[in-house]
Amino acid sequence: MTSRQAKIQEDTHFRIMLILQDNPDLTQRELAEKLGMSVGGLNYCLNALIDKGLVKMQNFSNSKNKFKYVYLLTPMGIAEKVALTTRFLSRKMEEYEALKLEIEALKSEVDVPSQDKTQKA
Repeated sequence: MTSRQAKIQEDTHFRIMLILQDNPDLTQRELAEKLGMSVGGLNYCLNALIDKGLVKMQNFSNSKNKFKYVYLLTPMGIAEKVALTTRFLSRKMEEYEALKLEIEALKSEVDVPSQDKTQKA
């Protein structure tokens, strides 16, 4: 069983790779803002992805700002993103099913009519 912290880290890596696939030229600040995390935290995660060989960083040659970089998924990164997507989707489907059961249990506890009954009235 994977720890909660490992799942959070995996979700963060998945979200970073998902955004970078479509927006490789985002700055770290822009990417951190999209993810709702600090620039330092994002930098740590990006370096981990780079160290694993899943993302590569290159200078943006057409940029007037020579400090501008693009973050590209490597072929191994693309394959890992597919695997992460599968695990992420599976986890979210399990959460969804559990949430549906919890909602139904709470509804029966307070005797709230279902939508079908309220629509007929």
